[in-house]
Amino acid sequence: MQFDAQGWCQQARSVPSPNTDARSEGTPVDMVVIHNIHLPPGQPFGGDDIERLFTNTLDINKHSEYAALSQLRVSAHFLIRRNGELLQFVPCSQRAWHAGVSSWQGREGCNDFSIGIELEGSDFTPFEVIQYAVLNNLLEALLRAYPIKHLLGHSQIAPGRKTDPGPFFDWAYVALPQALSEKSAALQKPAL
Repeated sequence: MQFDAQGWCQQARSVPSPNTDARSEGTPVDMVVIHNIHLPPGQPFGGDDIERLFTNTLDINKHSEYAALSQLRVSAHFLIRRNGELLQFVPCSQRAWHAGVSSWQGREGCNDFSIGIELEGSDFTPFEVIQYAVLNNLLEALLRAYPIKHLLGHSQIAPGRKTDPGPFFDWAYVALPQALSEKSAALQKPAL
């Protein structure tokens, strides 16, 4: 995978989100945050509701739980669908609104220095092997392009508030590429 000068991945389907803004000048992008998302909750996977949420076009009348999302303005840089399709909503050079109130090692506001990757899934279902394969390819490309030092779950930067990527996300399937050990021995990955 490769990125253009703005941080758009050439191998991802681009679905630009309005829910983005500029990163602070001189702030290095050194963190990747893994999430899970499933819309509508409790229904089969698939459909375009995640895309619609991230582009502010979600029909709040479609599901009873969507009314609570009507004023929500969120995005992530990437979404990996159950079938392995990779979508990108925000270029890596911009801040996506994925982490909310968050902190890591004394740094507040993780959106400022992170890349958010959503996997279509939930806290109650194992992820697909193809999702891990795409995630690993994406991580390898991100490590080549950015000074990534931390690979974390949303629950680690927002403990008590968030649970994702959840108990069914298997960190053992996340292959830390060779580029990582060459770039930074300090990468933070959850203990298995």
